[in-house]
Amino acid sequence: MPPFLTAWMIDSVSGNVPSWIGQWTGLSDLWNIAIFLAFLTFLIFGFESFFEWLFKREFMRLAQRVQHDLRVETYSKLQSREIAFFEEQRTGNLMSILNNDINQLERFLNNSFNEIVQLITLLIFAGWSLCTVSLQLGLLGMVPIPFIILGSIYYQRKVAPYYKEVRNAVGEVSNRLENNISGIKVIKSFTAEQYETKRLQQVSAIYRDANYKAIRWSSLYIPLIRMLIAVGFASTLLIGCYWVLNDLNGFTVGSLAFFAMMIQRLLWPVTRLGAIFDDFERARASARRVFGLIDSENRIQNPTTPLKPTVHGAIDFEGVSFHYKEALPILQDIDLNISAGQTIGIAGSTGAGKTTLIKLMLRFYDITKGSIKIDGTDLRDFDIHFLRQHIALVSQEVYLFHGTIKENIAYGMENITIKQVEKVASKAKLHEFISSLPDGYDSIIGERGIKLSGGQRQRLSIARAILKNAPILILDEATSAVDTETEKAIQQNLEQLTNGKTALIIAHRLSTIRNADKIIVLEDGHLIEIGNHEYLLEKEGVYADLWSVQIGKG
Repeated sequence: MPPFLTAWMIDSVSGNVPSWIGQWTGLSDLWNIAIFLAFLTFLIFGFESFFEWLFKREFMRLAQRVQHDLRVETYSKLQSREIAFFEEQRTGNLMSILNNDINQLERFLNNSFNEIVQLITLLIFAGWSLCTVSLQLGLLGMVPIPFIILGSIYYQRKVAPYYKEVRNAVGEVSNRLENNISGIKVIKSFTAEQYETKRLQQVSAIYRDANYKAIRWSSLYIPLIRMLIAVGFASTLLIGCYWVLNDLNGFTVGSLAFFAMMIQRLLWPVTRLGAIFDDFERARASARRVFGLIDSENRIQNPTTPLKPTVHGAIDFEGVSFHYKEALPILQDIDLNISAGQTIGIAGSTGAGKTTLIKLMLRFYDITKGSIKIDGTDLRDFDIHFLRQHIALVSQEVYLFHGTIKENIAYGMENITIKQVEKVASKAKLHEFISSLPDGYDSIIGERGIKLSGGQRQRLSIARAILKNAPILILDEATSAVDTETEKAIQQNLEQLTNGKTALIIAHRLSTIRNADKIIVLEDGHLIEIGNHEYLLEKEGVYADLWSVQIGKG
C-alpha cells in the first residue's frame, strides 16, 4: 500500500490523478486529498501493526507448541526403545537430536517458514498490482523471478549433502563433549587434558569444514541473485522514464514512482530465497534425524493382546538359548524351574551368561529359542510395563539421579511417605549414614550420586528395590561395591529382604548365596550344576573349585 499512496500523492500534486487509482473518492482539493491519504496511511499501518502482533502472539506460540510436542514425542519414542538400541547408539548423538535438531526445526518454523508465506503473498499481490498498472512493464520487471527460483532450487540441491554432514558432525561434537565431561576423573587422573582437547579439535574441525562447504555456495549464490535483480530493476526504470518523458501509454510520474518502489519490494525479498533454502536444508537434515528416530521400529514389541495376570513368582526356563550375534551363543538350552518364594543363587565365571539371563527375565532382549514363563504365562505374552513393574532389580551398575536421597529411594513411585523410605533404608543398612547428614533424607546426592561412595550408592539401590515390593527380586552383584562389614550385615538381612519373594541373586562372592534354596552354576552359556551349597561342595565340581579359591584353599 505505501507505494500506491506515494504514487497517488505525486500525481495529485502534479494535477494528474492516474486512471489506475480512479477518482472514486470524489476529492479534488489537494489539501483534502492529503488528509484522506494521511487517514489511509494511519489505517494501513494500524492493520500492519495488528497483524504483526497477531503473528508474534499466535504464530510464534504455534512454533513453540510444535517444538514442545515434537520433543516430547521424540523422547517418548526414545524411552520405548529396547536396551540394544541404547547400547548401539551414542548418548551425545541422541542428545543432539533431542536438543539441536528439534531447535533447528523450531527456528525454521518461527522464521523461514513465515518468510515463505510472506514471499508467496507478496509475489501474488505485487505482481498483480504491477501488471494492473502496466502489463508490459510488470512482466519485464518480473523476468528475473523464474531465474532466481531455478537458481535457488539448484543451490538447494548442491548444499543438501553438506547440511547432512553438518547435522551428523553436530552429533559427533556432542558425543565427544558428553564423554569428556562424564569421564573427567579419568581424564585428570591420566593427565589427558591436552589429548582430549586435540580429539575435540578434530571433530569440531569436521563440523567447521562441513559448514565451510555450504558457505562457499551461499557466498556465490547471493551476489549472482543481486545482479539479476539489478538488471530487472534498471530495465524497468529506464523504460518507465522513457514512457514518462514521451508521454506514452498514459504512464505518469506517479506510475514511475510506484514501479520503482514496488519492483524493489518485490525483488529484494526474493534474495532471501537463498537464506530461506539455507534454513530449509538445515531443517530438513534435522527432520531426517528426528523423524528417522520417531518412525523407527522397536525390536521388542508389546503383544497385540497383552496380559496382566496375577504374579506369584514361579519361573520356568524351558530350553532357553540366546545370542547377540548368531555365531556367538551366550546361553544354550537352559532348563530351570523356580518355585514362587524360592531364593536362587547364580554363580559362574565372568562372561558365563549370568547377567544376560537377568536381561532376558526383564525382556530387555527376546530369547532366540525356547521360552521363559512366569506362573505358566510366557514372558512375551505379558504387557511389558506390567512385567517390569513386578520385578525389582538391583544392578551392579547403580545409576542415581540428581536430586535428594528420598527422591532416589522412592524413584518412580507415588505417595510414598518418609516413614516408608526410612524403613527400607534401615533394611539396606543406610539409615544411620543418612541420619548423620545435615539435611538427612533431603540431602542432594549430585549428578549420578557423585557425593556418595560406591557402597552407599549400592545400598541406596537396594533400598529402592525393597520399596518397590515386587514379587520377583533380582540382585545382580548387589554387594559388589560394599565393604565387608556392610556385606555381612546385608547377608544377615538377606532372608528378611527376600521373604515372600522369588529372589534371583547373582554373586561372585559365593558367601552371599550359600544359604540360597538352590544354586545354579553357568559356564560358557551352559547350566552345568544345580543344587544347594552343601550338595555342590560334595559334588566337587566348578562350584566347589570357586568356593575353595574364595576361602583360600584353592
